[in-house]
Amino acid sequence: MFCCLRTCLNGGQLRKPTAAAHRLREPDVHLDAAHMGELQLLSAIFQCSCNTYTHTHTHTGADVILLSHQLRVTGTGGVLATAPLVQSKSYFEVKIQQSGSWSIGLATRQTDLGRKWGGGDRESWCLCSDNATRHNEEQFGPVVASCCTQPTLAAKPSTTVNGILNNSAAAAAGLIAIEDLQEDLLMTAGSEGELTTVEDLIKAPQRDFPDEGDIVGVAFDHVELNFYFNGKNLEVPFRNVRGSALFPVIYVGNGAILDIILDNFTHGPPSGFERILLEQSLL
Repeated sequence: MFCCLRTCLNGGQLRKPTAAAHRLREPDVHLDAAHMGELQLLSAIFQCSCNTYTHTHTHTGADVILLSHQLRVTGTGGVLATAPLVQSKSYFEVKIQQSGSWSIGLATRQTDLGRKWGGGDRESWCLCSDNATRHNEEQFGPVVASCCTQPTLAAKPSTTVNGILNNSAAAAAGLIAIEDLQEDLLMTAGSEGELTTVEDLIKAPQRDFPDEGDIVGVAFDHVELNFYFNGKNLEVPFRNVRGSALFPVIYVGNGAILDIILDNFTHGPPSGFERILLEQSLL
């Protein structure tokens, strides 16, 4: 009753707070159709297994394509996310659904999104699929010294009497000798999903740089920009990254398909880092 009387005495209106309260809230962040290399937005049902989809066009003649609730990108060019990185420590991930050329990192809205590679101007900082990082048309690399090493084809690999590759030949071909494997790894049955046989080990690619099926993590604390490969820091940071507002950016080309992951991460963010939040003023 007293609440009703106070409302009536105030002219039938509830009082509003006089001071603005600033806080961080969880946003609906996704890739931004308004900031792409070439605009083409698809409301899509996409199936990677058969590469089929249904879509509706909002712009024609485009090179960048957004799918899966604007969390997947393919085509040629770059796209920003809808939210800048405003908190002190931000983290997001990108899954490489299909290989091709790609760049992942941060950029301002002044960057050239018409390029196939990121880092081609002073407004973007990217890890690129050719084993390099780029910024302001400068290339830094290789990120991983041995990831692009190819086995020599000049000589035929030598074998033992029973036709099995000897240790030196196996090493040159990038294979693992059976005697080099731990006995418990070969003999243990293990649970589902674990590698338990030599065949499983051969089928599972051993690589040091992201490729199809891998996760690239991006962590930014306004001092350093760091990249992660399946949870492991690649140790190739950009320092003193500055911009009026920095956004996640993805560039694709040559058939690459990438998904941005903004929540429920495959690999936990580094200590103190969290998903991208929006700063909002509440009256």
